[in-house]
Amino acid sequence: MARANDWASKVMALINGGNATAAIAQIKVAPSVKDLKALQTIMTLSRLTGKYRNVDAAIAENLELLSAPRLHRSP
Repeated sequence: MARANDWASKVMALINGGNATAAIAQIKVAPSVKDLKALQTIMTLSRLTGKYRNVDAAIAENLELLSAPRLHRSP
């Protein structure tokens, strides 16, 4: 059985606590596209999309970066 990853909920706790700078730092080192999409979904359901525009921009930017194919992969 796979363990649940609660990265998105931890980042949401930072956002709800008013620490958007720390949340953006965590978004920049997100573990996967799946986690970023989960965070984006949670923000939409919590009606926080648009309230923290810099967080929204960081999510969109990092989704694009993680989704892009890599030109070179290290061995």
